[in-house]
Amino acid sequence: MDRYIYSNLVAWKNSAGRKPLMLEGARQVGKTHLLKQLGQQEYENFYYLNFDETPDACSLFEGSLSAKSILSKLSVYFQTRITPDNSLICFDEIQECDGALASLKYFCEDAPEYHIATAGSLLGVKLKGSKGFPVGKVTLRNVFPLSFTEFLNALGKSGWVKLLKELSVHDKIPTIFHNELTDALKTYMFVGGMPEAVNKYVQVNNLEEVRQVQRDILRTYELDFAKHATAADAAKISLIWDIIPSQLAKENKKFIYSVIKESARAREYESAIQWLVDADLILKCYNVSKPGIPLNAYVNHEFFKTYLHDVGLLGAMSQLRAKVLLSGDALFQEYKGALTENFILQSLTNHLGNQLFYWTSEGKAEVDFLVDMGGTPLPIEVKSGRSKQKRSLQVYRDKYTPRLAVRTSPMNMAFDGSLLNIPLYAINELPRMLDELL
Repeated sequence: MDRYIYSNLVAWKNSAGRKPLMLEGARQVGKTHLLKQLGQQEYENFYYLNFDETPDACSLFEGSLSAKSILSKLSVYFQTRITPDNSLICFDEIQECDGALASLKYFCEDAPEYHIATAGSLLGVKLKGSKGFPVGKVTLRNVFPLSFTEFLNALGKSGWVKLLKELSVHDKIPTIFHNELTDALKTYMFVGGMPEAVNKYVQVNNLEEVRQVQRDILRTYELDFAKHATAADAAKISLIWDIIPSQLAKENKKFIYSVIKESARAREYESAIQWLVDADLILKCYNVSKPGIPLNAYVNHEFFKTYLHDVGLLGAMSQLRAKVLLSGDALFQEYKGALTENFILQSLTNHLGNQLFYWTSEGKAEVDFLVDMGGTPLPIEVKSGRSKQKRSLQVYRDKYTPRLAVRTSPMNMAFDGSLLNIPLYAINELPRMLDELL
C-alpha cells in the first residue's frame, strides 16, 4: 500500500549525515509495515528485532552500549557479519528496551555509516520525562493513519489523486467527478485510515467486516490502558476515552469535565488526557481569543476540544451505522458535524503538525480552526452541509480583515479573491494551494 511517508523514508536512506531513524505514532498505524517495506525493498540485507515479541533480545543491550559492542553481539545473534554497505538494522517496539533506545546516541556519534531504523508504540508515554532519550541524535518521523489521498491510491483511484494534485483554486471539479469524490469521502469517513481497516475494505468491500476490525483495534487500545498505566490512571484514561464521542456531539464541542461526572475537576483528569495525547490517540485543539503570531502565545489552556486520531475509529466508537452512507450528506452532519470536523483536523495535522487552534469571540462566534501559515493566521470554517451561511467566519473577517479565509464544505471549489471554498475531499491539497495564495 502506497504511503506518502515512504518517500520520506527513502530520502532518509539516501541522505548525508544520516542519524538513526525513529518512527512514532499510535499503535497499528503501519509503522512496522513501513520499516519492513523499507528494509526489504531498499536494502540487500535487513536485520529485524522486535522487543515486544522477543523480550530476551534486550539482553543484547546490557553492559557496554558502544556501537562496536552492540554490532558484535548483533552479528552473533543474526549469525552473520553485519556490514554497513546496503544493510538496515531495525529495532521495533523500541520502547520495551531502554538499552536499545540509549544505544542510538552511540550509533549516531560513532557509527553513522550504519543504517539504524526504529519504531515504537506509546513512545510518548514511555519517554515522558525520560532522561535516556537520545535528544538530537535521531531523525523523528510521525506516522499517521492513511489520508484520504492515500485511501484513494489504495482503491486504485490514481486518476482521482492526479486530478486533486493538479487542482487550482480557480478550477471547478466536473460535477460527475465531484459527486464520485464526495461518495468516496463518505466511505473513507466510515472506514478511516487505519491500514488494517483499509486493507479489509479493499479485500472484501464489506463495511460490517471493516467495523469489526475497528472494534478489535479499539479493544487493543483499551488493553494498553491497563497494561501501561497504573490502575488508578487506567480508570481515568478509560473514562476520558469513552466520553470523547459525546463531547464532540455537543453543539459547543469544548471539552467539559463535568460530562465525566458532576464533580469532576481538571486537575483530576489532566494527566489522563495527556496520556492519550502522548499515546497519539487523541488530538487537542486549543482555544485562542486573538489571532496573534505565534498563535500558541495566545492560547487559553482551560478551553480545548479533543478529537480522535482516526475518523473511522470515532465512527466505530459512536456506533455509526453503514446505512447513513446512503442518506445524502447525512454522514457529514452526524453528531452535529463532529465526524467532518474530526476528518478535517486529522487531515490538517498530517500536513501541519499539532499546532492547530480554534477561535471564539465572547460566546458570539466560533471559527472551527485557526492555523499559522507562514506567519499568517488562517481561519478555517468547516461546513457539514451545503448552506453558504458563514456567520462566525464573517464575524472574524469583519473584526480582523484577514487577507484570506477558508471554508471547507461538500460544495465545489470557489474562490472570490479573499474567501476560498475548498471541497472536503480536497483538504489535503490546501497547504499546496495556500503556497500559491499567501
